[in-house]
Amino acid sequence: MGDTANRMPQLIAFDLDYTLWDFWVDTHVSPPFKRDGNSINQATDRYKTPISFYNDVPRILQHLVDSKCHIAACSRTSATDEARQLLTLLLLPSPASNSSTPRRAIDFFDTLEIYPGSKLRHFKALNKKTGIPYEEMLFFDDEHRNKEVESLGVTMQLVRDGMSWKVFQQGLELWRTRQGSHDAQRQEATEESE
Repeated sequence: MGDTANRMPQLIAFDLDYTLWDFWVDTHVSPPFKRDGNSINQATDRYKTPISFYNDVPRILQHLVDSKCHIAACSRTSATDEARQLLTLLLLPSPASNSSTPRRAIDFFDTLEIYPGSKLRHFKALNKKTGIPYEEMLFFDDEHRNKEVESLGVTMQLVRDGMSWKVFQQGLELWRTRQGSHDAQRQEATEESE
């Protein structure tokens, strides 16, 4: 089990609307979407409405890539094509050690579960596709009702004002605290069986 102080979940999942960006893709923006050249984290919709991730999202996604963490998007939006278009259109900086060419945001994600329905369905699909145990999953979402995923063993961090580095760290701390209690329970069970 070991030290959980710096341990990372095997999988971190993010909702999209009001978690990674500050709108509902199915009601607040209208295709076609457009990016000006290689603009980083900037696009517009048909009415020139600015579209971008919250400021800390590029840093968070790059940190997870560097940590070799499986990154997933889990959204119940009915605007599935539009969500995927925006993830493809929005560019993020490449790591300093690599090429200076920006990367499409969608390329940071290992798995996309973007379709209407309960988040339980999304996480069951993630578990089936990846084989990663629910207890090794951390989920960031702005809707309290999606805490239902905790019944599977997933840890959920509520995102009240958009994704930030502080909220990201709070989620990791919550997950690590739960891992510590799981580790202690497993240790007790092992000692009792001996």
